Amino acid sequence: MAHISNQEETLKLKNASAAFALLGVSALVLTGCAAAPEAEPTATETASEAPSVDYLACAVSDEGSWNDKSFNESVYDGLTKAQTELGVQIADAESNSAEDFAPNLQAMVDQACDITFAVGFNLVADVNAAAAANPDVSFVTIDGWSEGNANLKPVGYSMNQSSYLAGYLAAAYSTTKVVGTYGGMQIDAVVDFMNGFYFGAMAWGEENGTAVKVVGWDPAAATGQFIGDFTPNSGTSKSIAAALINDGADVLFPVGGDQFGAVSEAIKEAGIDGVMIGVDKDVALTSPEYAPYVLTSAEKRMTNAVYDIIAELSAGGAFNGDAYVGTLANGGTGLSPFYDFDSKIDDATKARLLELEAGIIAGEIDPLS
Repeated sequence: MAHISNQEETLKLKNASAAFALLGVSALVLTGCAAAPEAEPTATETASEAPSVDYLACAVSDEGSWNDKSFNESVYDGLTKAQTELGVQIADAESNSAEDFAPNLQAMVDQACDITFAVGFNLVADVNAAAAANPDVSFVTIDGWSEGNANLKPVGYSMNQSSYLAGYLAAAYSTTKVVGTYGGMQIDAVVDFMNGFYFGAMAWGEENGTAVKVVGWDPAAATGQFIGDFTPNSGTSKSIAAALINDGADVLFPVGGDQFGAVSEAIKEAGIDGVMIGVDKDVALTSPEYAPYVLTSAEKRMTNAVYDIIAELSAGGAFNGDAYVGTLANGGTGLSPFYDFDSKIDDATKARLLELEAGIIAGEIDPLS
């Protein structure tokens, strides 16, 4: 059974304020995720500066915990931020396995949640079933889609956009001019990162007349290296990272949730001056133990998305099932600051990244070609 946990007032919200924002885009994103509980969820109302609001916002996790340093945690942070700043009540459920998804979603329905976020691609079938069976209940699916349910809002991200910038930066930074990427599973939400990374790295090579090689993913053949799941820092993940390093890669882009421990260990054991690029969150900030290895991160800014959806609806806004896509333009995605690596990235590269960002936003640059 999945384990239900209510959000405690002592949970710390992550304040991702940084010295500077590389791409200068706002962090406005609409996103939601779902997870499942093991016992019946209990709504909690935490004392906060905001007056109490009669609104219950809920979430069901994917198989990762709310403390996964990645996808689930970003959604959880949005939920608790809404609790603290808006005064809403919240309830949540963690899923230990796929078998927990449906009962946990039903537990949220039974709890009379005003909105329920289903976190991740793996909950798509179950959240669509829950939406169809409960047409008067509002749901949000992150990285999923609606099968014609007007009460289900899909939230996705054009991660190829920020990943293109990450790939360009990776090629510029690399001394071997071999960069690598691998994924958790070969699904659209993962491959989108990898495609953008590949084409961004190739763009640097073309602009600079230098051969660049991307190992771990071939977009033309749609073949590459995948863990097979999203288990954090698995032995398989570390083995793949080590193999890509053996192929010459000194910049790695693991697209599989929290694989940063596996990658950092592979880099240390190989004895190379290597780095990685994080995904989903500002990894150097949220997992400072990996900061010495994190060049930047391609963020899905889900915390603000979840918060913004709850803020609008709890203030009386009308729910709609229109899809939301986070982009560079609306701040739904972007690169994290460079922190300690800032001095190692030349001004020309920084300026070019800003130009590429503007070109993507204007539709002048296709990050998938």
